[in-house]
Amino acid sequence: MQHRIGLIEDDPIIGEALSERLDFEGFTCDWFRDGKSARRGLGQRRYSVVVSDINLPDISGEQLFSDLLASGLSLAPFIFITGYGAIDQAVRLLKLGAQDYVTKPFNVGELIAKIRGLCERQQPAADADAILGISPPMRHIEALLPRLAASRSAVLISGESGVGKEHVARALHRAGDPEERTPFVAVNCGAIPENLIESELFGHDKGAFTGADRERRGVFEQADGGSLFLDEIGEMPPTMQVKLLRAIQDRAVVRVGGSTPRKVDIRLMCATHHDLKAMVEQGSFREDLYYRIHVIHLHVPPLRERQEDILWLAARFLDQHASRGEARRTLTADSERALASYPWPGNVRELQHCLERAKVLSLTSSLNAENLFGGDWSPTEDDALRKPLSDHLQECERAYIRRALTECDGRIADTATLLGISRKNLWEKMRKLEMAEG
Repeated sequence: MQHRIGLIEDDPIIGEALSERLDFEGFTCDWFRDGKSARRGLGQRRYSVVVSDINLPDISGEQLFSDLLASGLSLAPFIFITGYGAIDQAVRLLKLGAQDYVTKPFNVGELIAKIRGLCERQQPAADADAILGISPPMRHIEALLPRLAASRSAVLISGESGVGKEHVARALHRAGDPEERTPFVAVNCGAIPENLIESELFGHDKGAFTGADRERRGVFEQADGGSLFLDEIGEMPPTMQVKLLRAIQDRAVVRVGGSTPRKVDIRLMCATHHDLKAMVEQGSFREDLYYRIHVIHLHVPPLRERQEDILWLAARFLDQHASRGEARRTLTADSERALASYPWPGNVRELQHCLERAKVLSLTSSLNAENLFGGDWSPTEDDALRKPLSDHLQECERAYIRRALTECDGRIADTATLLGISRKNLWEKMRKLEMAEG
């Protein structure tokens, strides 16, 4: 995979020369002409290295770097470009955490060597699967993964259909096994016929039933030494819940038609879009199984509640298409507004399918709102009349605060100033509107 380099340079001659040289050297380069666009871009993609001029038209490179550090983003190594008169400033940046600096006029070959050396010391930034999102809830989940990976406790991942529960499970597996040398086995409990689910989970011996002409390992054995992800655990038939509980408790399975317990060492992750606690109260899900799989709980919010992730995910999906050799597609301004305004009842899965459809139907490299939605939905439709006025007003206020937070890169003090209210008032509004404090 190619390493992605972020270049922050307002000088058109230096910027063009460096971006072309980086492309020639086999890197993917994103060139930002000012601090504002760089701040937005660095929040939407993961980079292997960032090369930044200290003098930018709207903000200094030092202030940009300080703001990014304060925002809590996981930053790539920074190399700063400076003049001789600003070496003291570059040294201050090194103390803050910058990796290196070069002085003008610099040797491009030496700069490329520095970049290549930093890239060789890390995983390629193009591995976007390592990133869950840029919204506060997804950053919070991502920050928890190393701690969870250090234990073997069972994890329950909840959320609506299509929010990316399996993506979170795979990220947790990678956090415990970065080289992915151990298996990750996923099975949808709701997609297996009831008469086959025991064999699918635990395997069967030869001759166990008609058609069992050879022995077969179940998913528990297939995941031995790695992770087992049981999706839609709420769809598990009651008769199987008892056997599943025993397998989880004993960390051993008995194949259908067999009698010998087979020990397994797995990290168990389950997922559901149901309210399992309510199912326990209704008697449709075993209480002892619920507590066995509910040791750690991760809730993935729906996409409509983490709007910061919408355009970030869209850009990521389009990058994935381009990395497969397809023509690179971009989003027009009206398509970005449409994507950000749409409620996404199908969550991330619907967004992915929407972009895939638009890519097929568009005759140009730019995807507009008509390509995405085909006229079936418009953000100007007055859907608000179908809900109480108080709900509509809260949604408007929530969206307005989110836009302000995005504009100020999540800085509460600056956001409060932009909105013309106090920090205390902003915190109170965010709590009232049940907004994540990121």
